Amino acid sequence: MSAAKVHRLPVQAKRSSAMAVEPPLTQRVALVSGANRGIGLEVSRQLASLGVTVFMGMREPGKGEKTSRAIRELGGDAYAIKLDVTRQGDIEHAIAHIDGRFGRLDILINNAGGYYDPDARTSVPDLDAIRGALEVNLLGAWCLTAAALPLMHRHGYGRIVNVSSECAVHAMCSDKAPAYRISKAALNAYTQVTAREVAGSGILVNAVCPGWTATALGGSGGRPAAESAEGIVWAALLPEREAATGEFFRDRVKIGW
Repeated sequence: MSAAKVHRLPVQAKRSSAMAVEPPLTQRVALVSGANRGIGLEVSRQLASLGVTVFMGMREPGKGEKTSRAIRELGGDAYAIKLDVTRQGDIEHAIAHIDGRFGRLDILINNAGGYYDPDARTSVPDLDAIRGALEVNLLGAWCLTAAALPLMHRHGYGRIVNVSSECAVHAMCSDKAPAYRISKAALNAYTQVTAREVAGSGILVNAVCPGWTATALGGSGGRPAAESAEGIVWAALLPEREAATGEFFRDRVKIGW
């Protein structure tokens, strides 16, 4: 995947710029990747119900139009948009579309993920699965964030939430799901590094573990997607006075890395 082509502001300019006033919910624009089902769909629904304009990124947006129409009928403002985070062209087109339509992007939820490999072992590497996990879970979030940051810097405000997993932390480490686990650990490290890079700009970057959820990826037995989505939505709407950044949360509680 090629690196995102963005115009970067000098670090000093970003850190010394005046903070914009926190925009009202009804003025905020969000982009949620992997929003066609499960947690991404529920996060989109909850944000839209609060008045946020939501672009629901999905690889096949035709399948999402019915969902976004249903949300709008409930009073939410949501739109399906083509977005495969492994395709730089999709990323650039989605950001350009949002910029052209609203001129701002306040919230980015890096939710797209996959390649859960519970039966794999590091001693028998499946390189296709490993590369796939890194490309979606880490590099997709990385490139989408890089493309979104200029819109956030423009208004001195932004909330970036990387949907990660508790299985990536030291205390939860095991020999199961190595590609998925390692890619999420890398996403957590990326969260910290990016948070430090944009410190003082009005942009907060955090990772959130949604917990075991009854979705296509999580399987049956987990909690409802609506419950898991609440912590992600909370991080997406963090008020300036709380200003947590570079942290890892589950259900609004900070957890260790």
